[in-house]
Amino acid sequence: MILPQNRRQQWNGSSFMKKYTIATLGSHSALQILKGAHDEGFKTLLITMNDRQSLYERFSFIDEIILIKNYQEFPKLENQLRQKNTIIIPHGSFVAYLGMEGNKKIRTPYFGNKKVLDWEADRMKQHEWMKKAQLNKPPLYDNPDEAEYPVIVKSFGAAGGKGYIFAGSKKEFKRKIKTMSHKQYIIQKYIIGVPLYIHYFYSPLSKKIEILGIDRRYETNTDAWGRIPFREQKEMKTDLSYVVVANSPLTLRESMLPEAYAMGERLVEASKKIIDSRGIFGPFCLETIITSDQKFHVIEISARIVAGTFLFEQGSPYSWLLYDEPMSMGRRIAREIKIAIEKNKLDLILD
Repeated sequence: MILPQNRRQQWNGSSFMKKYTIATLGSHSALQILKGAHDEGFKTLLITMNDRQSLYERFSFIDEIILIKNYQEFPKLENQLRQKNTIIIPHGSFVAYLGMEGNKKIRTPYFGNKKVLDWEADRMKQHEWMKKAQLNKPPLYDNPDEAEYPVIVKSFGAAGGKGYIFAGSKKEFKRKIKTMSHKQYIIQKYIIGVPLYIHYFYSPLSKKIEILGIDRRYETNTDAWGRIPFREQKEMKTDLSYVVVANSPLTLRESMLPEAYAMGERLVEASKKIIDSRGIFGPFCLETIITSDQKFHVIEISARIVAGTFLFEQGSPYSWLLYDEPMSMGRRIAREIKIAIEKNKLDLILD
């Protein structure tokens, strides 16, 4: 890790923050990450492909753009990044473009615990993690003959819903599974209810968990399917798609907030026991379904910033309960780094 020569130099606001550069890849949540870093006084840097240059040049809060032909060239930039005293903020596209091992090999200081990556990508490990955290979760089935239908079949890794399969019966499962390109997948009971995605931030500095927003996702063509009359649905041969294309904000009944906070706290504490002593920290999301009995069913963990947080660039109803200023998830990450610099505790939050 490259730090200023006088690591214990007294913090004096944005001028000191300019000694650091916050960087990320040009995809997923890059805009809110870099806007938040800019608002907290950091220099900002974006690494992106040539065809996205025109998009990111529109935004004055991005101080520098490095263009590459493809994201696999990222390792070639590491010496340059370290000279700039860079801190990398990962998001969902890091694993998608660099791969699991590529992420682990990043030498530039990296916000987050890389050991969590294995537990996010492996759905059986996720299942073990949720069980340890005592989260209410849908059953998983080893064998389609034993499944209680309907079920949803999910590939391993963060793919934004791409390749998921819905099956209402064993016959439908056996037909559709032949089209699935991924060899690793889980069979999960499909829960009927309201999809609700809770955006958490856990600070290892304050040891407190925050809820900064809640959203739901619009998936093609699943969300459009319900607009078609049932009579016509029966005549159509379209398979459902769960690819996420948009997000919308939600608020939760206040009586359900205690359990929402408790779920996040239990997940963090469980991670410290089964992953390592630091566990998960920074942003993460619990993807839930709420049924008519007002119970949460946790269907997935996203162990990083999620795209739905962009809805709250100026803050959410929940962030306003905690901060008397606009606080996006991107800015909250930068604020945590800023506090760590002030307290000389960067080693707690960087990998």
